[in-house]
Amino acid sequence: MTVLDEAPGETTDEPTGEPTDARGRVAELHGIRAAALAGPSEKATEAQHAKGKLTARERIELLLDAGSFQEVEQLRRHRATGFGLEAKKPYTDGVITGWGTVEGRTVFVYAHDFRIFGGALGEAHATKIHKIMDMAIAAGAPLVSLNDGAGARIQEGVSALAGYGGIFQRNTKASGVIPQISVMLGPCAGGAAYSPALTDFVFMVRETSQMFITGPDVVKAVTGEEITQNGLGGADVHAETSGVCHFAYDDEETCLAEVRYLLSMLPQNNRENPPRVESTDAADRRGDVLLDLVPADGNRPYDMAKVIEEIVDDGDYLEIHERWARNIICALARLDGQVVGIVANQPSSLAGVLDIEASEKAARFVQMCDAFNIPIVTFLDVPGFLPGVDQEHGGIIRHGAKLLYAYCNATVPRISLILRKAYGGAYIVMDSQSIGADLTYAWPTNEIAVMGAEGAANVIFRRQIAEAEDPEAMRARMVKEYKSELMHPYYAAERGLVDDVIDPAETREVLIRSLAMLQSKHADLPSRKHGNPPQ
Repeated sequence: MTVLDEAPGETTDEPTGEPTDARGRVAELHGIRAAALAGPSEKATEAQHAKGKLTARERIELLLDAGSFQEVEQLRRHRATGFGLEAKKPYTDGVITGWGTVEGRTVFVYAHDFRIFGGALGEAHATKIHKIMDMAIAAGAPLVSLNDGAGARIQEGVSALAGYGGIFQRNTKASGVIPQISVMLGPCAGGAAYSPALTDFVFMVRETSQMFITGPDVVKAVTGEEITQNGLGGADVHAETSGVCHFAYDDEETCLAEVRYLLSMLPQNNRENPPRVESTDAADRRGDVLLDLVPADGNRPYDMAKVIEEIVDDGDYLEIHERWARNIICALARLDGQVVGIVANQPSSLAGVLDIEASEKAARFVQMCDAFNIPIVTFLDVPGFLPGVDQEHGGIIRHGAKLLYAYCNATVPRISLILRKAYGGAYIVMDSQSIGADLTYAWPTNEIAVMGAEGAANVIFRRQIAEAEDPEAMRARMVKEYKSELMHPYYAAERGLVDDVIDPAETREVLIRSLAMLQSKHADLPSRKHGNPPQ
């Protein structure tokens, strides 16, 4: 936490004079509102712009439909005394709260105003946020926080800390009930970073937003390491290394436009389905190009993103965590206008293996989709879990179990498609029929097995190979025999573990027909307080 003085040029606006009639009172009201809307001073606004940052109200205007914002508690001021606070009581107390619409649908929002106390949270500031969060939960509408403050207002002591506790409690209460989106547009340090971490999605802007528990000065004092704020907790760090940030953009305008796009793909709450749109992309459109995109040779890489583009409506999708754990793709897209969540191995990165980070990324995405009634389509091309001492010591067992648990617990429609190889435990974990997938399809290029044919032959026919006059020729013959017996494309279909082997060019049509059938799916979980997922 940081002691924050007021922003440059900050002043306190007090009503002057004593109106004697209703017209005078109304004029006084308009004057007070104008002062609240203007903010502390022009100098403070210029200082905000000089940092490449918009003001809180400018951000809200970009986020919401024009003219739709209804502010709550605009005239709220703190009641704290001591350390000079009694002389500084600006309207809003450094946070703007209210609701508006995004594409006509209600969205609640709060935005820190860095020009007032540096956006630091005090008791009144926190109470405003608590109120708008309670309203969002009660109304069943998404909540977007525009974060630009460096922590608790130290001058208010424990009252400020308690304010954060109230926010965390409401974040948890709202989890899986309404979509929660955190947009990081400035510093976020100490305990303040935990509220975004509790929400569904985190957006960041490069150079201007940072998140960390302990800042560079503390890190240097404790460990001797020297690092900048962006190097420690900037947008690229959290988008590529830590996985804390789902989306990172170069400027606030693009960032807020993408928040609007994400909201268009999400339902208002967990009792509704995502908004469906009319699609101009034919449901029965063939994808003959898929035959060339995916090589039949399981050892040759390809870009799964191009496969997804070919199948979904108009080739348009929103990838979540695009730059973290790139060996798996998690994306929101539409099929015939219906929103779906796509989980897909990415053969162009680490051959598409599952590792610790990929498992965590996909598990949280599956849970989010299930919470908000978004059907899940899984594209498999996975050689297994990543072997290695670091992975085992890092807990690949419990992290991989997170993805397994998420799929097994999901009650939304679930369809899996095996494009090419699906080996070992990774095949089971990636929403196989045995863990509850509603429908499982495969392309004629699929290979489902405990392991690859070469490895299997080395284990099963070890003695024969070792004793052969020509071990390499014997190994090649045994590999061929294993493939013909257990790894041909129809082995799983013959045993009912794949519902159908389909022409890749018909994938889009098959998926759309299947989703239409599953639209009315209903599944109940056992009666329980909650499960105990692996950590």
